[in-house]
Amino acid sequence: MAQCGAGSAFLTLLSNPARSALEHAGITTLNKLAKYTEKEILALHGIGPASMPTLCKALKDAGLAFRK
Repeated sequence: MAQCGAGSAFLTLLSNPARSALEHAGITTLNKLAKYTEKEILALHGIGPASMPTLCKALKDAGLAFRK
């Protein structure tokens, strides 16, 4: 799953509102996602608490994590 770090495959795991929220914010790769804190991502309209486990797992699988 290392390819997800450079690609956007993780977006397909999300609901349409969550995927749209990330795309609208320009967050289309796991590397870009890792530059944000969990709080910043949750503040995006369309991202809810249910999306966070999926995002955390995708980051972890790629050897990344949210910024602290």
